[in-house]
Amino acid sequence: MRTLEEVQATLEIAKLKEEDLLSTVHCLSFGDNVSSSDYCLMELDETLCKLIEAGESLVIRGDKDERAVLCSSDKTYDLKIADTSNLLLLVPGCRTPDQLADDQDSPHVEHMQIWGFCNSYWELRKQRPKLKKLKKLLMENPYEGPAIRGQEENTENRYTMEDLLERIQASEEELKTHLETIHACQIDGYWRVLDFDYEMKLLGHVAQLVDSESWSFNKVPLHTSLEELAPLEPREMIEHCLNCYGKRFAESGEVFYALHEDSVCRGLALMLLQNAVKFNLKEFQDVWQQSVPEGMSTRLEQLKGVALVDRTSRPETISLLRVEDLPEDTVERFNHLFSLREKWTEDDITPYIQDLCGEKQTTGALLTKYARSSMQNGVKVFNSRRPVAT
Repeated sequence: MRTLEEVQATLEIAKLKEEDLLSTVHCLSFGDNVSSSDYCLMELDETLCKLIEAGESLVIRGDKDERAVLCSSDKTYDLKIADTSNLLLLVPGCRTPDQLADDQDSPHVEHMQIWGFCNSYWELRKQRPKLKKLKKLLMENPYEGPAIRGQEENTENRYTMEDLLERIQASEEELKTHLETIHACQIDGYWRVLDFDYEMKLLGHVAQLVDSESWSFNKVPLHTSLEELAPLEPREMIEHCLNCYGKRFAESGEVFYALHEDSVCRGLALMLLQNAVKFNLKEFQDVWQQSVPEGMSTRLEQLKGVALVDRTSRPETISLLRVEDLPEDTVERFNHLFSLREKWTEDDITPYIQDLCGEKQTTGALLTKYARSSMQNGVKVFNSRRPVAT
């Protein structure tokens, strides 16, 4: 342990004036059995620091074969090790110069013990939640409706919210938002996604009821709908369908739903395209318009991100291509898209890369980085920067 006299002698050798320095001298020494593996350091931004100070938790998520992420209650962060040439010391009780600025004591030495040291730290970068796995897990046992009398329901591969939070690399808020997006619902305490055919069956019942009762699709009464359709399907499933495809509101004490035109039209279009490799565009548009409730108008803009129109073929065609089925990784996504079509217009490709954009990033910036542009018949098109296997 150094004495004050030894410190003053060292200052004199270094030609430093004592009056130019703070009066408190920290003398550091290593404790017994100190190792660099005892502690890990993590750099937090101001937002995350405030969360920790407020008593909230940060959770590290990821299976053994996945790169770990850190999650707050509403955001997901990538974890990356950053090396530093400076040795980082962990010294509990050690005060910074700002904390010592008001110290008016006479020169003195404070002996501090080093508890640990590191040559690296965890660096955080906000990233998109990894949600593709969620649909994959829930599709292991999709809900196909109530079990037929005498048939046992499959109780395997069912997940509670706690189970999903253990498996999915996303914050709880992001997870709940995506469960809503994929029209999942809670049945007997487990989160289930509806079998596509069953979901379309429910939507078909609602659409037919609206037409047969000559209701406005902007004002569908909940009570009457449940009474009319209860003999066909469970009430909670009919209400779930209305929640997925409409907006709930109350008027004069009665609950109504305003059906979302775009959502209903998109759902019925998916039903038509589900089993067809390619569909004649003109024929598809005619059948599609006939399948929606009266008063609704179908438009190709409603199918952005779920179907792809080929204007170069004769006749023009349309086929199913859902963004949720594409790879989550940016490079893999572009490679897959360019394997499907060599050249894309910006309007065609944008719905399939929009979800890849990070904070303050545009689809234009992504295209500049991962694609090459050229002009074709006066229209700007994008193709891969490297050869892609088809």
